Amino acid sequence: MAVVFDVGHVLYEWDPRFLYEKLIPDPQQLDWFLANVVTRAWHFQHDMGRPFAQTSAELIALHPDQSDLIALYGPRWLETIPGPMPGTHAIVESLAAAAVPIFGISNFSAEFWAMFRPTAPIFDHFQDIIVSGTEGLMKPDPAIYALARTRFRLGDGAAIFIDDNIANLEGARAAGWLAHHFTSAERLAADLKGLGFPV
Repeated sequence: MAVVFDVGHVLYEWDPRFLYEKLIPDPQQLDWFLANVVTRAWHFQHDMGRPFAQTSAELIALHPDQSDLIALYGPRWLETIPGPMPGTHAIVESLAAAAVPIFGISNFSAEFWAMFRPTAPIFDHFQDIIVSGTEGLMKPDPAIYALARTRFRLGDGAAIFIDDNIANLEGARAAGWLAHHFTSAERLAADLKGLGFPV
């Protein structure tokens, strides 16, 4: 059986706050900016394939007084990822050492992925990774799981998918895979051990 990982909040922490707390010292102004300007809903357009040049121009047109801060999101995007999630990289290393097939499916901007991937050698252990922004498909769309089944050559019961988002897990189950709701590396390791994985 293979293991298929999500990336954000499973393998790596991610939050625009990590970048903007460096740029906006006032906590109330920071909260307002993240709730009304650089929101997660705005960011998720990138995961569907929209380029930052377009999304930032549109957002600056709506908030011209915030143009400088908006413009920094793309060039400094790597600062939204402060580092790995505790414990999960050790699980990947254990699986890789035992030659367990490892794959990924992530809602992730293609251009931000191009920036991020060279900084993340853990993905050297992955046989393939589907990036939503590259494919124009996002979890939990059934089409992204259908693509993964074909590309990874993993049919019913041939994989366990790990994600922090329950809707994404339901999509994986509907596609015929097992699923694990990620809350901690300790719980994930216990569940994988229960399935016979060497972690």
